[in-house]
Amino acid sequence: MIQSVLNQLIIKLTPLLPRSIVWRIAGKYVAGETAEEALSVIKELNDKKFLVTVDILGEHTNKAETADKITNEYLRLYDEIHKRGLDCNISVKPSHIGLDISLDCIHSNLNKLLEKAKGTDNFLRIDMESSLITDTTIELYEDFKKKYPKIGTVFQAYLHRTENDLKNLYRNGSFNFRLCKGIYKESSAIAIQRRRKINSNYLKLLRFAFENKIYVGIATHDLEILRNSYAMIADLNIPSNMFEFQVLYGVPMSGWLEKHLENGYKVRVYVPYGRDWYEYSIRRLKENPNIAGYILKDLFRK
Repeated sequence: MIQSVLNQLIIKLTPLLPRSIVWRIAGKYVAGETAEEALSVIKELNDKKFLVTVDILGEHTNKAETADKITNEYLRLYDEIHKRGLDCNISVKPSHIGLDISLDCIHSNLNKLLEKAKGTDNFLRIDMESSLITDTTIELYEDFKKKYPKIGTVFQAYLHRTENDLKNLYRNGSFNFRLCKGIYKESSAIAIQRRRKINSNYLKLLRFAFENKIYVGIATHDLEILRNSYAMIADLNIPSNMFEFQVLYGVPMSGWLEKHLENGYKVRVYVPYGRDWYEYSIRRLKENPNIAGYILKDLFRK
């Protein structure tokens, strides 16, 4: 109860703090403002045996020139990842590279990214955003998967529709997806609201992926889900090449990342960077109040 009150207090006070102070907190969860800073973090993570996916912070771009500029930065990232021999792929939000502008814009920019992924023998993840564009995101994924197999998307366990979405995609063959709980504010008509029920649905969807040999990124910081995932992997005898565990950069995991590696399981760290770090940090804090608890501990240590 006390921790919850403190978390809410930190959430309310953080937007009032100077950006320099917020950065002292956010710097643990964001890899800097520039591509070079992010590439340095990616190298450090690779040296520790972690795989990486990199994301440029931002969403809902409303100018075609800006969407093109962001796309070009992703293209340069692919080149640098290839040149430096890094084990890293790319995650991109559709609204960040043109979906809010037009279908022509998003198709053009995704085409460029796909061609670059193909040319550098890399992978592209199309991130999922709010339920307003779930249908469009799935359509984009299906369209572009026909052009290049090394592409994946994301599904959110809190959405009522996700089980049907997975089954519909599976009818067209196996695929690759990241399974997360979901962070966008959605109504109860669209999304499950209670943690226990979300966790239960998460595990149900994970079992569907395992039983149907669908490659899945188990993206969660929830220790209950991790324990149940381990049990399911053992029970179903799932080979380690059919899944990976995924976490956000900087989020403490109570030794689980090391445990994954010791078990021979792949671990991929989602590394965000960019000039929009401040807005990202405030949003993530509001979406996940538990992060406030980590911040509180950092402040006391300092």
